[in-house]
Amino acid sequence: MLRFDPFSDFDALTRGLLAGQTGSNRAPRFMPMDLCKVDDHYVLTADLPGVDPGSVDVNVDNGMLTISAHRTARSEDSAQWLASERFYGTYRRQLTLGDGIDTSAISATYENGVLTVTIPVAEKAKPRKIEINHAGSQTSIEATTVDAG
Repeated sequence: MLRFDPFSDFDALTRGLLAGQTGSNRAPRFMPMDLCKVDDHYVLTADLPGVDPGSVDVNVDNGMLTISAHRTARSEDSAQWLASERFYGTYRRQLTLGDGIDTSAISATYENGVLTVTIPVAEKAKPRKIEINHAGSQTSIEATTVDAG
């Protein structure tokens, strides 16, 4: 099970608005992402356009999945900008992973500005059949556990 904290985005936005100055370093405000469950794994997809692939970092530490990436600032010092709306700097996003996740098997790919992280459900958290034996009889009944996530 994954736990998502929507308030972390609001906290980051508030910090950015309070710390930011007009015309200064235009730090990214958020990293848009989708998260869904497909069969026995979760798929996280995050948009990171213009990010250097070498700067993308995915870490798991103590049940926390952290994604970070960096977009380098433009270096045209002599340019007279008519519009400057693209952010640069470091993107960062964190999700808390539940106990039923196999953190050792998490994998990630980055292609065409999109980061895809595959987060498998641990074997112990997958649905399984449990055999029920009745005392004094040779008949057995099978029951199925259902994943609540």
